[in-house]
Amino acid sequence: MGPHSLPGNPPIAITLRRSTRARRISLRISRVDGRVTLTIPKKVSEAEGMAFAREREEWLRGHLSEMSGVNVVGIGSKVPVRGILREVTAGQGRSIAMNDSQLIVPGDPARAGVRVQAMLKTMARDALAEASDRYAAKVGKQYNKITLRDTRSRWGSCTSRKDLMYSWRLIMAPAEVLEYVAAHEVAHLVEMNHSDAFWNVVEGIYPDYRKVRHWLRVNGQDLHSYRFTD
Repeated sequence: MGPHSLPGNPPIAITLRRSTRARRISLRISRVDGRVTLTIPKKVSEAEGMAFAREREEWLRGHLSEMSGVNVVGIGSKVPVRGILREVTAGQGRSIAMNDSQLIVPGDPARAGVRVQAMLKTMARDALAEASDRYAAKVGKQYNKITLRDTRSRWGSCTSRKDLMYSWRLIMAPAEVLEYVAAHEVAHLVEMNHSDAFWNVVEGIYPDYRKVRHWLRVNGQDLHSYRFTD
């Protein structure tokens, strides 16, 4: 199980997954990042599964070529940081340098995407910790810890144990988006629900939340289109 590929130009990476529940072989292309998953029943061999994929190679390539919004980050591509698109360029030195239009990445060009992702995660942790501290002070509450994940279903969460979770991809959005999500999750330290009382807390610490929440609903999925590793 795991990574396989169909040869060609370009090769098609396929994640093979065995399922005890599946009754038949199935192919799925993620609309978020273009990943191809081949699911096979328990008693079907990997060879049979890959033969199934080869028979549908033309269908796969057709759909993959039609998909838009999949951005593989590397030298020459662009990625948003704090809402500003910056071109990934090769450079010298040891650390990534950033200006208003570029991310200058030293080292092996093949690892540029991986290095950019690591930088974004570090930036996200610092920014989200600072914002969470600031909003927690405003509501007079304390949280337990912050965890960063790459969740597609939610941008943040707050548990009953006062643990905060955020998507690190928020660092790619305009700064006010990260601010709103931090305010939203911190507000759950006061109200563990989405009642009127909860939204009153949000508005008290981030008055312009409605506009930013709309931005996330319209544009948020675009942040998941950036792929940093194969």
